[in-house]
Amino acid sequence: MKRFCCVLLLIALITTCSTAAFALDVKFSGSFYAAGLYLDKTNFRKDSGSDGISTALYYQRLRVQTEFVVAPGLFLFTRFDALERAWGAARTTPGTTMDPQSAGTRAENENIAFDWAYVYYASPIGTFRAGYMNDGAWGTVFMDTAAPRGKVAWSNTAGQWFYTLQLVKMTEKSSSALAPATAADADSDKYVAAVRYTWAGGEAGLLGGVGRNAQNRPTTNSYTLFYTLQPYAITRIGPFRIQAELDYFWGDWSKSDSGAGSNITIQNIAAFLDATAALGKFYLGGTFAYVSGDDPATTDKLEGNNLLVSGGMDWNSCLILFNSDLSYWAGSQPGYNSSIVPVNPSGYNGGPMTNAWFIQGRAGLRPMEKLDIMASVSYAAADKKPTGYVSDVYGYEIDLTGTYKITSNLSYMLGVGYLVTGDYFKGTGDTNKITNNYLAIHKLTLTF
Repeated sequence: MKRFCCVLLLIALITTCSTAAFALDVKFSGSFYAAGLYLDKTNFRKDSGSDGISTALYYQRLRVQTEFVVAPGLFLFTRFDALERAWGAARTTPGTTMDPQSAGTRAENENIAFDWAYVYYASPIGTFRAGYMNDGAWGTVFMDTAAPRGKVAWSNTAGQWFYTLQLVKMTEKSSSALAPATAADADSDKYVAAVRYTWAGGEAGLLGGVGRNAQNRPTTNSYTLFYTLQPYAITRIGPFRIQAELDYFWGDWSKSDSGAGSNITIQNIAAFLDATAALGKFYLGGTFAYVSGDDPATTDKLEGNNLLVSGGMDWNSCLILFNSDLSYWAGSQPGYNSSIVPVNPSGYNGGPMTNAWFIQGRAGLRPMEKLDIMASVSYAAADKKPTGYVSDVYGYEIDLTGTYKITSNLSYMLGVGYLVTGDYFKGTGDTNKITNNYLAIHKLTLTF
């Protein structure tokens, strides 16, 4: 009898726990892609003794997002990426450097890396979020590099108005059990306030931010303090969809605590204008983009700074020029006299776009509901030439892509791109020979 009572109590306990567990609603969403890529040249040099070779590879990524409904208005969100790797390729050596758009390293993303884990609470005075979540995306897709950061955010919607305040931890350098420090106040933080107004067929917003980076203290006794304003607008007027964004940064890139040493100021601008006209089965569009470059003649000012201002890794306007996905999987393509440095690297093609004037025209056809064919012609030139460079022209690119929607959740894309390489990649030698480049890609994308 005693044994029977114990079993009965155990069954009751399991039933109770199971009932509580089943009461927690869990929703899954995400995406998976697998792609094949062929790039004709891994650099732009010709008859140099170090010419680029061709490369071809397959790669993939699984992304899964979970939403735990704890109670009405209370949620826990998580997201991870898994098996983000080239098929059959050697595994990346484990390290500590974070992947550009992840909270994990590249080696972790090749296995599994969690990017999100945050609580979401809809209170009577607004919505609160705390934890690791997306940061770096605002307005149009231009200058967006969505990456997970630890932050606390409040937002509220009142009618057609949306407001948000955010505190973002960029880098933590306070003394801890795993990383003891000998100095305080050496962190990097960002503070953001934004407002957005939405109407039928459009929206407009303004973001203001302050960033402070004191990671160099106390070694150099200098810090970075910058400010930003980022207005944007998206609207529909008749058959036209128009997007515009302006991003302005100013402040101090290197400000000495003691007054000794040289101070370097920041004055960076990026601008974006895009319009697309829908004409039945056809559409026409054009894009203008600008990211200021650094003038090599001014040593006390950074007019361009790729660490602050760029086209963004989420904006890939071409298949070759400034394409961040191409850089991630096949690497950047250098010319001559390339300089791969942390601030304002030069002499190579890679994403995101920096130091550039960019213009594109495109035309598309949707002969059937599930098929979209688009052709584009693009031109790009440097805003500021590096010292001694013979030209500012990055080149001309022609792209042709076709996307077929197999089902509502599965699509297939096929694309080819051809780059007429500009003399910018000759570097400082006018007699240096360069080669054009082309690419072919196909990609299967599943969403759920």
